[in-house]
Amino acid sequence: MTLATFKQSAMQHLKGWYSSETLASPQLRKLGFIYSIYRFVVSGFLMITTYASFKNSADHILPTLLQQTALSFYVLLSLILLGILYTSPNRPQRQLAFGLAIDVIILSLLLYTNGAPDLQLTMLYMVVVAASFMLLRAPQAFIITLMAIIFVIYQQFFFAIANSMSLTNLGDALLMSASFLAVGFLSWSVSQRLVQVESVAAIQAQEVARLNAINQEVISKMVNGVMVIDHQKVVLANQAACTLLNINAHFDDDIGLELLQHQITSLHPRLCEWFISIQNDANAALKSRSDTVDNNQGNLNRAFPFTYIYDLPRFASTSIIDKLRVELTPLKNHSQLLILEDLRREQAGAQQLKLASLGQLTASIAHEIRNPLAAISQASQLLIEDAEVSDSNAELYQMIFAQTKRVNRIIEDVLKLSRQQKPKRQALDIAAWLKQFLANHFGSHDVFLDVKASPILYFDPHQLEQILINLINNGLRYSSRSHPHAYVEVEVYTAGNEAMIDVIDEGQGVNPADLPRLFDPFFTTDVDGTGLGLYLSQAFSEANHARLLYVPEHPKTCFRLIIPLNSRHIESLA
Repeated sequence: MTLATFKQSAMQHLKGWYSSETLASPQLRKLGFIYSIYRFVVSGFLMITTYASFKNSADHILPTLLQQTALSFYVLLSLILLGILYTSPNRPQRQLAFGLAIDVIILSLLLYTNGAPDLQLTMLYMVVVAASFMLLRAPQAFIITLMAIIFVIYQQFFFAIANSMSLTNLGDALLMSASFLAVGFLSWSVSQRLVQVESVAAIQAQEVARLNAINQEVISKMVNGVMVIDHQKVVLANQAACTLLNINAHFDDDIGLELLQHQITSLHPRLCEWFISIQNDANAALKSRSDTVDNNQGNLNRAFPFTYIYDLPRFASTSIIDKLRVELTPLKNHSQLLILEDLRREQAGAQQLKLASLGQLTASIAHEIRNPLAAISQASQLLIEDAEVSDSNAELYQMIFAQTKRVNRIIEDVLKLSRQQKPKRQALDIAAWLKQFLANHFGSHDVFLDVKASPILYFDPHQLEQILINLINNGLRYSSRSHPHAYVEVEVYTAGNEAMIDVIDEGQGVNPADLPRLFDPFFTTDVDGTGLGLYLSQAFSEANHARLLYVPEHPKTCFRLIIPLNSRHIESLA
C-alpha cells in the first residue's frame, strides 16, 4: 500500500468517524432516560457510602467541604437532569452531552478530594466514556473522553508530586487512559451498528407501511367484497362488502367494525348460520392440509375455499344485487377470509353466451324463414282481397295473415337480440327524459308519472326506451283485462346509492308458480305475445349494469328497474 493510498483510506475513515450518526430521537431519549436514572442512583449511592464510612471510621473525620458540596450538587443536578429529560423532548443530545460533561467533572473532583488513586471512581469513568459514545456524536464523545483522560492523568501526576512519590503510577494512569480509548472505540462501533440496524428497521417499517397502504387501497378498490374474520369478529372489510350486503357502515375503526358485525348478524342471519356451521370444517381442513404438507404426502383431497350461493333477503328488492357467491378460505391462527362476489357478472356472461348462440341461429335461418313467410303473407292478403264477404274461407284467410304477422314479430324480436351492440350510455336527467318519452310514445294513453327524485343516470337511451315500452305496454294490456279503465303509473325515486323506476298497473299480477320462468325467453301467458319482451328488457338492463325484477310484495303489479347512481364507476371496474 502506497503512502497516498494509506492517507486516502485514513481520511475516509476519519470522515466517516466525524460524520457518524446517532440513534433516532425516541431511542436516544429512552437510553438517555435509563442513563439519567443510573446517574441519580450512583450519585445517591456515593453520598450514602461517604457518610456511612464516616460513621464506621474510628477517627470520625467528616468528609471535606469540597466532597460534601460536590456530592450534594451531583445528587441535585442528577435529579434536575432526569426531570428535564423526562419532561422536555427537545434536543435530547444537548442535555445528554451536558450531563456527561458534569459526570466527568464531578468524578474528577471526588477523585481529587480522595487524594490517593481510587479504582472504583476510576472505573466509573468507563461507564461515562461508553455512554458518551453510545449517546453522542463521535466528536462530542471524543471530547468527553479526552476530559476524562486529562483529569485522570493530572490527578495521578498531582498525587505523585504532593506525596514525593515516583512517577511510576503514571504508567497505570496511561494504561487506564488507553482503556478509555478502547472502551470508547468499542462503544462507538456498537452504537454505529445499532444505528445501522435502526436505519434498516426504519426502512423496512416504511416499506411494510407502504405495502400495507397499497394493499388497503387495492382491497378498497376491489369489485368483490373482502372480509377477514378472527374468532367470529370482523377485523377487516372493504366498501364492496358493505355494498354487496346492503349495509351502511364505516369500518375505519374498531367501533365501525363492531357496527358492521352487528348489522351482518341482524340483516343476514342465514349467512351467519352458514359461516358458523362451516367454521369447524374449515379449521379441520386447514389443519389437515398443514399435516399433509408437513408429512409430504401430496395435496389434500378436500378442496377449499368453501363456496355458498347466498340469496339476499327480501330487502334486496331495493338493490341491484340478488345473489352472492360467498367463498370461505381458512387462514392461519383460526381466522377466515370471506370473498363476496356478485353473480350478475356470471349471469351477464351466460346471457352473452345465450345471445351469441341465438345470434348465430337467427343469422343462419332468418332469411330462410322470412322469404317464404313474406310469400305466405302476401298470398293471404291477396286471398282476403279476392274473397267475398259471404265466402266461408275469409275467416281462415284472416287467421293465416294474423299468424304470419305474429311470426314476423317473433323474428323481429329475435333479430333485436342477435343484433345487440355495446350500450351507448349517456347522462340522462331521468325526470325530464321520462316526460319527453311518455309524450312521444304514450300521449294518448293514461300513463301517469310520479317523480319523487330526479337523479342523473347513465343509460343507453334507446335501450331504456325499449325496456319501458315493453313494461308499459304489458301493464296497459294486462290491466285492461280486469279493469275497464286501464292505466299505468311510473314512479321514480332513490334508495341509498340506487335509483328506482317502478312501472305499476292494476292487473292480476304474476302467478307465483310462474315467477322462476318470468324472464325466460319465449315464456308468455298471453296467446298473442312472443315471450321475448321481458327477456329482452332484462338483457338490456344487465347490459347497462342495472337490474329488472318483479316485486311480488307490492299491493299492485309492479316491475322495478334498479339503476346504480354510480354506474359510471361500476362500468370502469367491470
